[in-house]
Amino acid sequence: MRVCLLNESFPPVIDGVVNVMMNYANYLRSDYGAQVEVGTPEYPGGKYDDYPYPVVAYPSLDTADITNGYRTGNPLIGNAVAQLAEFKPDIIHSHCPATATIVARLMREMTGAPIIFTYHTKYDIDIRRAVGSELIADEAIKAMVGNIEACDEVWVVSDGAGKSLKELGYQGDYRVMNNGVDFAKGRVDKETVAKVTAGYDLPEDVPMFLYVGRLINYKNLPLILDALRILADSGQDFRMVFIGKGPDEEVLKQKAAELGLMGEDGREGSGAKVFFTGPIYNRDNLRAWNTRADLFLFPSTFDTNGLVVREAAACGLASVLVRDSCAAEGITDDRNGFIIGESAEDMAELLKKVSKDMDHVHDVGQHAMDEIYLSWKDCVGKAYERYQHVQAKKRVGAMPHRKKQFTDYMVEIAAKTMEETDRVRKINQEEKEKFDRRISDLSREIRGRAIALAESTQAAKDAARIHWNEISEDLWGELEDFWQP
Repeated sequence: MRVCLLNESFPPVIDGVVNVMMNYANYLRSDYGAQVEVGTPEYPGGKYDDYPYPVVAYPSLDTADITNGYRTGNPLIGNAVAQLAEFKPDIIHSHCPATATIVARLMREMTGAPIIFTYHTKYDIDIRRAVGSELIADEAIKAMVGNIEACDEVWVVSDGAGKSLKELGYQGDYRVMNNGVDFAKGRVDKETVAKVTAGYDLPEDVPMFLYVGRLINYKNLPLILDALRILADSGQDFRMVFIGKGPDEEVLKQKAAELGLMGEDGREGSGAKVFFTGPIYNRDNLRAWNTRADLFLFPSTFDTNGLVVREAAACGLASVLVRDSCAAEGITDDRNGFIIGESAEDMAELLKKVSKDMDHVHDVGQHAMDEIYLSWKDCVGKAYERYQHVQAKKRVGAMPHRKKQFTDYMVEIAAKTMEETDRVRKINQEEKEKFDRRISDLSREIRGRAIALAESTQAAKDAARIHWNEISEDLWGELEDFWQP
């Protein structure tokens, strides 16, 4: 099977969806022998030849300032879409509803391959954050939903994500397909944990809480700080570590400082209870931090899946989650996680309670490891089975009817234009290659004649030299005879 994976980002950008894409690519190749290609907007510093599968980077626009570091692809420039289509995929899998799905639709026109789309996150919140005008944001969200409805099958990463998509106006069906975790199941040894976490004041007998992810307020991170202030006021000692970066990092640090939680510099010996480590990209080091922590605090109601919750579970770390959030799906309160109301008071009350019985907290963490951990190997296996099902339906013409979009005609025209442009380019390339071959042949012929002439000239010179030597010897002999008495 040939699978084309499309997304709006790829390394050097690292985020949750990039992590999903790379795990899909790796496990599809290693476990199922699939051929994989990736399409992405081009990013400065991107090294796209370093992967065991082709990565086609198409031109992009610098929109980093308004999209938290992301660029916007421009697939209508150049021949990247035609290059992707030459791969002749059996399945096109888009992981972003913006230009990645436009590329997918163009490819479908060129190849006939069905499009699967995965809805990973609440993109509408990021759109409204980036766009100042409500009217423009509404139209952008409508366009996004239309792009999704143009796909042949839609996957969501949780039931809550599907409900969120419906609330945006999506009228089609969807299938829940969970994402997995690339952490190995099990805790990291104590020596490695001590080495990775060195330099921070983390007493063994003091509860340590952890957050890993983007530092952005809509993930309810101010709620964590407010809860910790209440907890500190109650007399309970603790430590809190934030790992990551984001647009609200400085705002959160300032708030922590104003609440008296950070000490002078947030390092060992400064009296700090809250630390900000910055981003940590090494996965083994992240496993060590998850192993060191006692509880993972994740009050986000924005995330549609919360992979970090299952990453924590892989290390035997239970999470504190908001009731009815997507991240809390599959969690049983006080069994394999802890459920709270969406308030600083609720979180503080829970933390105060569980801090008095850390053995129970660790038991809940063990249940989380045993019951909610999902490996990428298993998740990609289910995805591959579904790929086969969709491919079989496409082969016999049994794909369900998809809603027609007003942009279908424009996509069709754009695809035909790209195909014709690529055909002309190939013809021109063929003519150029013929011309280059003719020039090369002529060059070889001229070089051959020059060599032959040079060899002939050298032979003549050699013959003349031999003849002159013979004449010289004869003359010298005659002179010797003449001068002898």
